Amino acid sequence: MFFNKKKKNETIYNPINGTLKELAQVSDPVFSEKMMGDGFAVIPKEGVLYSPVNGTVSSVFPTKHAVGITTKTGLDVLIHIGIDTVELNGAPFEIFVKEGDAVTPETQLATINLPLLAEKEKESDVMIIFTNMDAIKSIDLKITGDSLHATELGTVFTK
Repeated sequence: MFFNKKKKNETIYNPINGTLKELAQVSDPVFSEKMMGDGFAVIPKEGVLYSPVNGTVSSVFPTKHAVGITTKTGLDVLIHIGIDTVELNGAPFEIFVKEGDAVTPETQLATINLPLLAEKEKESDVMIIFTNMDAIKSIDLKITGDSLHATELGTVFTK
């Protein structure tokens, strides 16, 4: 029955060209205090957002500021664009995926109008949150410095 063996880890990729940072450095306490889960953030240098994992789109928020993805190992990943951007009603974002779509680190999820976020005085941090922490054994990510999208950052080990 070796073919029934479930893969227990998930490779995580940088979803956007930019500077990686720890969640603790994000200005919003909902993220910095890991109320929604653990993960990392990226300060984008350009506004093209890709998937950080291989998986299936589980949700696209109506305000286009967040996308949920579930991996084959059952890891739930929330990609949240910016701080307090929900109130912009999607204006700075264009989403290219819908619920049920299969995605890879080469799949473009969205574009972000970074100048509009700046004009509206919104921080542009992109947060990658692993929301189902009860299913996670450990997280091993290298989150430092500038990084290009699709760069392998490490692994999340699921239970």
